[in-house]
Amino acid sequence: MVTVRTLSGDEFSPDLPGRLLKIAGDIRAAGGRAFLVGGWVRDAMLGKSCRDYDIEVYDMAQDALVPLLSKYGRTNLVGKAFGVIHLAMKGLSLDFSFPRTENKVGYGHRGFVVHTDEKLSFKEAALRRDFTINAMGMELPELTLCDPYGGVDDLKAHRLKHVSEAFAEDSLRILRGVQFASRFELTLAPETAELCKSLSLEDLSKERIYEEFKKWLLKPGKPSLGLRAFLEMDLLRFFPEVKPLDGSYEKLGEFLDNMSRNAVAEPEESRMAMAFASLLSGNSCAEDWEKFLTGMTNEVKLLRNVPKLLRYSSTASPEGAFLDDSEIRRLSVALEGLREYCILVASNPMFGERARTAFVERLKARALELGVFENAPEPYLTGRYLMSLGLKPGKQFGDLIRESFELQLDGKLQDAEQAEAWAKAKLGL
Repeated sequence: MVTVRTLSGDEFSPDLPGRLLKIAGDIRAAGGRAFLVGGWVRDAMLGKSCRDYDIEVYDMAQDALVPLLSKYGRTNLVGKAFGVIHLAMKGLSLDFSFPRTENKVGYGHRGFVVHTDEKLSFKEAALRRDFTINAMGMELPELTLCDPYGGVDDLKAHRLKHVSEAFAEDSLRILRGVQFASRFELTLAPETAELCKSLSLEDLSKERIYEEFKKWLLKPGKPSLGLRAFLEMDLLRFFPEVKPLDGSYEKLGEFLDNMSRNAVAEPEESRMAMAFASLLSGNSCAEDWEKFLTGMTNEVKLLRNVPKLLRYSSTASPEGAFLDDSEIRRLSVALEGLREYCILVASNPMFGERARTAFVERLKARALELGVFENAPEPYLTGRYLMSLGLKPGKQFGDLIRESFELQLDGKLQDAEQAEAWAKAKLGL
């Protein structure tokens, strides 16, 4: 069993397949060297397991590596220009690449010409990486650390620092910095912040932007530190809709952190809606909400649900008079259930903690009793029933359902039987 020494000085046994160690032994026997790189190394230094294995192979030609890997499974040369070989084995898939340099030749974060060179040193190859914490490698099979740019020191100092000026060639790295700051609780090095201020995001697609925001706001970590990096990079240039909450970005960061904790067990789509509602909570302009959201995603449910959550949660009054049953039912109809609303209110630092906790507990309890917490109430009176009475779809048909539903929300119709009796009386039957 191989172990690594973590930043805290503990011995840690990372999740490392025996087959990978055997392959690394074969590579060494053939005159090559294999390094685990990127996120796996960073996570191992933090004492965390990672099953995303990226292996860089040095001192060995592509034509020699492919037959060696073929003994273990099915190989696929993902792209000769990029020098990536995918190895698929039973229950395991691995990516092997070669050290390379990149030259910016076109527009966008993909506008690069890649040159592979197995004779590059690890230090030369790592120069193209984004941050020092991602520029470390561990040589297999012993897991010998190679850290040419001080990634370990930066992790210890909770510092996020770019490796070289080549950072500026890929604008996606700016947003990666925001999500890394959040996920690993890092602060931005001043020189990295200054470099990011000089760069643009205009070449990025909305899909790429959305994915980085998603990692920032949904992956475990401290989103307020991502917000701090966001502000230090002056990303308000591109996202001016992100306003301070009650004049304070610290309050906004507190809201994001509270939401991250309170929504951790919710489905991803729901968490994203609540996270965006939190991020935009300092802005009361519906047009700004729409501009921000449509600039980032085409997902219909998000575009519909985030503004509703913002609109209704901003008018919550945990310290005022409590909602009556009619208001609870109508709120549930407007929001298609009250779970997200309750989490949002419980996370909002604009309300006193004791007041918002008591309000949410009381609202949830009563909504559960009324059967409207998880989902909105459905009309007791149905079109099928009206058709059974001989009524044809039309204006009267819709008006009857709407009127009966209003009575239902007011608590004046308690079940389907009462609603059907009401409809018969209304029709003179």
